[in-house]
Amino acid sequence: MFFNIFQTGIFERQFRRQLLVTLSATLITFCHGIALGWLSPMLPQLLSEKDTPLDFFIDVGQASWLGAAISLGGISGNFSFSYLMNRFGRKVSLYALALPNTCIWFLFYFAQSIEWLYVARVCAGLTGGGMFVVLPIFIGEIADNSIRGRLCSFFTLTMNTGIMVGFIVASHIPYHVIPCAVVGLPVLYLFLATRFPETPQQLLVWSREEEAQRALKFYRHCDGPQVTKQQERDYQKQFDEMRLAIQQRSKDAGSVGLTMSDFCNKRALKAIATGLMLMIAQIFSGTFAFINYMSNIFDAVHTQLDPNTNTIIIGAVQIVGTLASMYLVDRYGRKILLVVSCAGSGLGAAGLGLYAFYAEETEVDLSAYASWLPVTLMALIIFIANVGVVSVTMVVLVELLPQKIRAVATSICLGCLSFFAFTSLKTFPLMMFHFGLAATMWFSASVSALCLFYVVVCVEETKGRSIYD
Repeated sequence: MFFNIFQTGIFERQFRRQLLVTLSATLITFCHGIALGWLSPMLPQLLSEKDTPLDFFIDVGQASWLGAAISLGGISGNFSFSYLMNRFGRKVSLYALALPNTCIWFLFYFAQSIEWLYVARVCAGLTGGGMFVVLPIFIGEIADNSIRGRLCSFFTLTMNTGIMVGFIVASHIPYHVIPCAVVGLPVLYLFLATRFPETPQQLLVWSREEEAQRALKFYRHCDGPQVTKQQERDYQKQFDEMRLAIQQRSKDAGSVGLTMSDFCNKRALKAIATGLMLMIAQIFSGTFAFINYMSNIFDAVHTQLDPNTNTIIIGAVQIVGTLASMYLVDRYGRKILLVVSCAGSGLGAAGLGLYAFYAEETEVDLSAYASWLPVTLMALIIFIANVGVVSVTMVVLVELLPQKIRAVATSICLGCLSFFAFTSLKTFPLMMFHFGLAATMWFSASVSALCLFYVVVCVEETKGRSIYD
């Protein structure tokens, strides 16, 4: 099945540069994923006075702040990169993503106290918050309608691959070796980002029509001697559609600018409400917190496998789930994946909560199940979440929001995402400590059920929709 992901579209000649540019741009999400995955196996070591790799160790309260600090940076990243992108364009924003990501690894290496780690996690949040604003819009603007869903899914695929690499290196490589090995990746990303042009839409906004034509020809692979007349006609049709849409948007913005009525009409309110509900599904269904505290969760249910080994298995499952999403998203649509995702992750969380209840509160002998059932249930949750709500949310958000308010509304939704992530990461270890893992998992299952109801009743299909609507 996964081989067929690439048989219809992505590797065709006219889309090849879109694929290569997407891979180059999402290298930063791979770097970010490593920083995310680093925490889960490293946290139990930092909590132990005996096993800590640094000159200090931390307590549960500091661990919760260490997890949540990424979201403080995320809120700043959402709005600062939104301003940067609208003021200076997509390319400058892509360049800027490399700076906080590089700082992470210097701070990890030279950490002398918990405050150094807090700042490193804030830098990770700046990178993540900026990525979620810049990359979906950048990829959405360079991608053809027929493959936009799959190209946008590379955002999640590379991040999940980075998370798994982070799990592995933090579990098996000495603490101070990891920053030395990883710090060159954001530098490589920065170099690759200089090799492709600004998006044609942004160039048209700046009234640089000739450059916009060259950029569109570059991304559509229409600048060589092998271009057919049909490809030339398709290119011209696309460019004319794009130019008219940008001109109309500029005319509307020039006459009245953005007003409250642009946000308060029925279509805009429904799109923003859907975006916020999908953000809630992505965070409070638990999957984001699960990734950050995976080793602690497996330790709480007394699994017979090494908790870090289970964590690495889950990292691989994330990748498989994202590949499944890439195969399905442009074939069967966005809504069905969201429905299946909310339902499946809710059932999985309820099941794991039930297992945790018996492990924590009873004397039932679970030894026959301890080696495989917890990791299987967690694998189900993570797989099904990545098939839908994790991978598809940003695609749906870009396609649902009206063009005039897309940049601002995306920043609002992502700002809420960072706030929700902060709340989840701050409270999750405290809920586990005070209420137990079972109650925490059942809360996540309840959120999934609520989001499932909303998706079934309110979310419309966006497959094939033009981003100029």
